[in-house]
Amino acid sequence: MTHKKLLLGVEAIGQGAIDGGISGVYAYPGTPSTEITEYIQENEVAIERNLHRQWSANEKTAMEAALGMSYAGKRTLVCMKHVGLNVAADVFMNIAVTGINGGMVIAVADDPSMHSSQNEQDSRYYGRFAMIPVLEPSDQQEAYDLTLAGLELSEKNGVPVMIRITTRLAHSRSGVLLMEKARMENPISLPSDPMQFVLLPANARRRYQNLLNQQDRFLELSEQSVFNKFEDGADRSLGIVCCGIAVNYFRENYPGVSPYPWVKISQYPLPENLLKQLESQVDEILVLEEGYPLVEEQLRGFFQRGKKILGRLDGTLPRAGELNPDLVASALHLEKPVGQELQSTLVNRPPALCKGCGHHDTYRALNEVMEEHGKGKVFSDIGCYTLGALPPYSSIYSCVDMGASVTMAKGAADAGLFPSVAVIGDSTFTHSGITGLLDAVNEQSNIVLIIGDNESISMTGGQDSSALGRIEAICEGVGVLPDHIHVLESLPKNHEILVGLLRQEIAYQGVSVIIPRRECIQKLARRKRN
Repeated sequence: MTHKKLLLGVEAIGQGAIDGGISGVYAYPGTPSTEITEYIQENEVAIERNLHRQWSANEKTAMEAALGMSYAGKRTLVCMKHVGLNVAADVFMNIAVTGINGGMVIAVADDPSMHSSQNEQDSRYYGRFAMIPVLEPSDQQEAYDLTLAGLELSEKNGVPVMIRITTRLAHSRSGVLLMEKARMENPISLPSDPMQFVLLPANARRRYQNLLNQQDRFLELSEQSVFNKFEDGADRSLGIVCCGIAVNYFRENYPGVSPYPWVKISQYPLPENLLKQLESQVDEILVLEEGYPLVEEQLRGFFQRGKKILGRLDGTLPRAGELNPDLVASALHLEKPVGQELQSTLVNRPPALCKGCGHHDTYRALNEVMEEHGKGKVFSDIGCYTLGALPPYSSIYSCVDMGASVTMAKGAADAGLFPSVAVIGDSTFTHSGITGLLDAVNEQSNIVLIIGDNESISMTGGQDSSALGRIEAICEGVGVLPDHIHVLESLPKNHEILVGLLRQEIAYQGVSVIIPRRECIQKLARRKRN
């Protein structure tokens, strides 16, 4: 018997993957995608089936491991946030060419307005770049349904399928009607073509041509998809194209029947026939899409008669940031809701390190030492410690991408900057910092690397770091001399010791690693409660 659950959008994807018969989920934590994996980790059926549900070191290793499970014939889900797809882009682009064996859904959560991200890139462009089907749910029910459909679509057509959500859908709840009986897992079955995953040039050319040959089929599937539809309207002065969650913002302004004809899009490539049907009936077209103007750009060159296309590119909607019902109302020339002026006067409270966090002690010592050398010589990374860029510390001067602190410090040292200091967290170090440290060791670059070890991936909920208990061994393994690897507890009582170590290692001409260590206080509190 079917039943409903109250689920976040990310939880709906997790539930859909379990009910769709996955044998494993692979992911690295990243807001707003983290809870997909956490939901599966805590799900009774997933535990009973012993589905793979451990965190990976980074998004690239996650996708490669998921591909290995697919190679063995099993269905799999791989999850990440949008910038994580940059890390996994190498394997992502290539598996579009190799194809898959067991069904594989790649869930990517974008973060327009950059609530917890360095940029607001639109992952639909990656899907179009790789020439694979992309699914974009408009609500939690579709997040569930499209995950099920995506696994089927993937397995039947032999390609990975992306499901793209954004922050608001990821972290809002709704009732979701679940399927009556979950699908069982696939048995192990190896690929029928033993050369399918061997991308030697001659075979890669054949596989690439196969992907090109499938494009008409993918378009046909979008045209037939129940998730794409055309609805008529009496007022032909304007037609609306709504993508994903933007459907809700449109419907909130017209809770009954739309006065305008409109097309809902939740499966790509773009359904050309539906869009031509809309274009033939209206004077202008307004595109409502969350993220970049992907559809708007395509439509500008799609219609032969030069139909006027409105959206983010012409200023009808803001070029950056999230959509919302008010912005859509403005684009439709509707009266703005009461209270909008009040909302605009609210002031955000800037984020800050937790009271008692060990990073406070690290930055106090670092600031004391760096006063002797001047500002602008400390590079940092992605994590809680990035808040050291803000008052009261203002200690760090970069935050670009995972692992860049180490390599930027190396490059600055190569340029002659002295001292050159890098600050990175334990999880970010194993995600993307190890190779940069290896480069520095190979050239004996004059850098000091501070690895703030709070034994946790704290920004995303306190998951265990891949570096847990082994940072010193990793550093020594890549060639840092043991005499220049220092560990101390990050506490106020050790302030003078840390200051002394920093001065000592800045004076050393080579690679030094200092590891201030103290468990994240939030993780500690949760552990004590449990």
